[in-house]
Amino acid sequence: MPHLPINQDDINKAVWAACDTFRGVISADTYKDFILTMLFLKYISDVYKDEYSKLVAQYGDNPDLIHAMMSKQRFVLPEGASFWDLYEKRYEAGNGERIDKALHAIEEANGSKLKNVFQDISFNTDRLGQEKQKNDLLRHLLEDFGKDILDLRSERVGSLDVIGNAYEYLIKHFAAGSGATAGEYYTPPEVSTLLASLLEPVEGDQICDPCTGSGSLLLKCGAMVRKNSGSKKYALFGQESIGSTWALAKMNMFLHGEDNHRIEWCDTIKNPLLLEKDGKGLLHFDVVTANPPFSLEKWGFEDASNDPYGRFRRGIPPKTKGDYAFISHMIETLKPETGRMGVVVPHGVLFRASSEGKIRQQLIEENLLDTVIGLPEKLFFGTGIPAAILIFKKHKTDNKVLFIDASREFKSGKNQNQLTPENIQKIIDTYKARENVDKYAYIASFDEIKENDFNLNIPRYVDTFEEEAEIDLVAVRNERVQLKNELEVLEVEMEGYLKELGYGS
Repeated sequence: MPHLPINQDDINKAVWAACDTFRGVISADTYKDFILTMLFLKYISDVYKDEYSKLVAQYGDNPDLIHAMMSKQRFVLPEGASFWDLYEKRYEAGNGERIDKALHAIEEANGSKLKNVFQDISFNTDRLGQEKQKNDLLRHLLEDFGKDILDLRSERVGSLDVIGNAYEYLIKHFAAGSGATAGEYYTPPEVSTLLASLLEPVEGDQICDPCTGSGSLLLKCGAMVRKNSGSKKYALFGQESIGSTWALAKMNMFLHGEDNHRIEWCDTIKNPLLLEKDGKGLLHFDVVTANPPFSLEKWGFEDASNDPYGRFRRGIPPKTKGDYAFISHMIETLKPETGRMGVVVPHGVLFRASSEGKIRQQLIEENLLDTVIGLPEKLFFGTGIPAAILIFKKHKTDNKVLFIDASREFKSGKNQNQLTPENIQKIIDTYKARENVDKYAYIASFDEIKENDFNLNIPRYVDTFEEEAEIDLVAVRNERVQLKNELEVLEVEMEGYLKELGYGS
């Protein structure tokens, strides 16, 4: 078949249509793992098959030479473990077992890159029904991914990040359908782009997301370094508490060619794993950014007072709201000179009192808070509440805080709102200019914030009040008289029409 360029929309629709195999059988939150894993397997199989064909064309039928050269590729696909091996046997019994064995072989062959990635994903599960039903479902899945439209060889893909885009498309749609659980693994790409642009990661930076999710925020930061410097000299770090989401992040890194990463699987607050070699101190980073779960209830309050890393020295957050637990953790992982941080928070973080108020006051007194940005409502799946972005810096040039109210500028959608490129650029330009903008931005001094009892509620600083136009009572009276006269004329006319029709008195 001719190697026609791939249309991203067609790819997205084809992959989304493959989800029909599982709809009505198991929940979307469960089958997302099957769909995304199969997409991963199909992609690496097509890339590997393509490279193998090129070597055969170049060196002829020399299995030993070609095998030796293939072993030097970015990843290894063991014999019998490709998508196409599974596809050819799709009518035979045991599809679930074969797929699981193939994934295990791929995991083993690629060492640390894919270590334990598939341990929580099993296609040979009773959740898909009894053996015959399960086998039929998986045959249909293999056939969906075996269609020509999902041919992902490099001749068709070219320089486009087709697989990464399809991954994000699926993640977004799974998030839209899974309600509150979506926040566990999905940050809207516009928000990721905004955070990466504000933090400006550069060549040589170590970048961390302690609530990694699918890894989209880390990937955006890495892409920004490459775009601005043309360099891949940076390192990505992260930690994720949910096993299937951690696996998704690892696959996403693999597919985007981000080999210089370290993503740990465990709870960031209860058991941080990004530690110095001696295990006694936290690793420190140039850029730390995250979209933590909003107001997490069971965040680890019970053990916080004995935290071995001193993360809660400014105060222990309330038992049922973990927002400042994540903020405190992130602050403590910043490098002393270059450290900068961006975190998405609910608005309560800006003004709630008690222990949170004391922590907030100390962060401001230490001159760590740089900028507060109010975002529109309904940007995030699973919650309609508006959020804010807090920017912290370890090394500031003044003791002021910039407030930006971007809550009223967005593209309205049926269920979700969206930041447009123009909305994002306005925030970035205002952040860089660091000047007052009428009804949009205000630079507050430390004394002003102190006078407000360290309350950061944005309307206290950015006045968005619109004065109503004065009412001309004389003009209103004259208009009323005119309307009254017109009504009298109409009533006379109507009376005449009724008499002509025989309804008059």
